[in-house]
Amino acid sequence: MCGIVGYIGPKQAVPLLMEGLKRLEYRGYDSSGLAAVRDGALDRRRASGKLTNLEKVLATNPLGGSSAIGHTRWATHGKPSEENAHPHTDSSGEIAVIHNGIIENWIELKDRLTAAGVRFASETDTEVIAH
Repeated sequence: MCGIVGYIGPKQAVPLLMEGLKRLEYRGYDSSGLAAVRDGALDRRRASGKLTNLEKVLATNPLGGSSAIGHTRWATHGKPSEENAHPHTDSSGEIAVIHNGIIENWIELKDRLTAAGVRFASETDTEVIAH
């Protein structure tokens, strides 16, 4: 089961989201990630494994902003990896999506989008939502 957290407000979002994700660790997960908006630009960080791995990524490549989403993933489609960790973005990098559940017709949707020229970066069903 995944964990989802979000924040919009006056404070820096990442510390609040990391605390929220830590509180959800008991649910189990195989990867984690965050996406934040800062100065009108979307950016994200992801890591496979425990939240400590995401903390290491953030220590070397900080993520700022006061609007953000965070996710811990339990794989249903696609192996546990950084590429398959949420959030997923569209091809332009302007939309980030996190999701809990299964998209039953995701392969059909992915095939249609691929035929239209969309390039996918993961093996997950969630990425089709962003496109």
